[in-house]
Amino acid sequence: MFVLPEGLPLELTPFAFLVGKWEGTGVISYKLNESDETPVEYEFKQRVEFAHDGSNAMTYVSSAELIDESGTILPSEIGYWRMARPSESSDHGPGLMVGTGDKSLKTHEDLEKLRNKEGGFDIQVSMLHPGGAAELYNGKIKGARVDLASASGIAFEGSKTYRHSTRLYGLVENALLWVWEIALPGADLKPHASARLERVG
Repeated sequence: MFVLPEGLPLELTPFAFLVGKWEGTGVISYKLNESDETPVEYEFKQRVEFAHDGSNAMTYVSSAELIDESGTILPSEIGYWRMARPSESSDHGPGLMVGTGDKSLKTHEDLEKLRNKEGGFDIQVSMLHPGGAAELYNGKIKGARVDLASASGIAFEGSKTYRHSTRLYGLVENALLWVWEIALPGADLKPHASARLERVG
C-alpha cells in the first residue's frame, strides 16, 4: 500500500510517487552525424533524489557516471518541479520576499479544480545544468506518468546546447523508468538516453 510522504504539501500530492531516492542504470545513445550508421553508446549509473521542504515546489537532483574503467562523471542536474498555476499573494518571491495572505489550495477539492481535460495536472519543471544552460519544461502528470517538453531555455555564450527536448518518466512495477529525447541544432528530435531506477530511500 502506498503511503503519502510525511509532511508533503497538498499541492505536491500528484508528485508523491516520485518522492525519495532512486538508483539504477541506463544507456546513452546518440549519433554525432546524421550519416553515421551506428550510434555512440555508453552505459551509466545514476542517482536521483526528489525531495520537498514544505514549499510549493519539489526539488530534483541527479548525478551520473559512466560504467567503465574511466568512471567518467557525467553532467549533474538540479531542478524544481511544481504545479502550473498562476502565482498568488501567498506565494513567496520574487527573491526572498515573503508571501502574504491565505493559500487558495486548502482542501483536496481545491486541488481537484486544477485537473486538466485529460484528468491529470499541468506542471512546470526548471532544470539547471553545470555547462551553463538552464531550461524550462511544460508538462503533464497523470497517475504515475510524467510527460515534459521544453518550452524555453537560456545559456551562457559558448555553452553546448540543444534546440528542443522531451522527457518521459513513469513508475512501472515499482521502478522509475525515464526516456530523454533531444533535438540538436539543425536536427530532429531523437532518443538520447534512458534508465531504470529502483527506490533506495
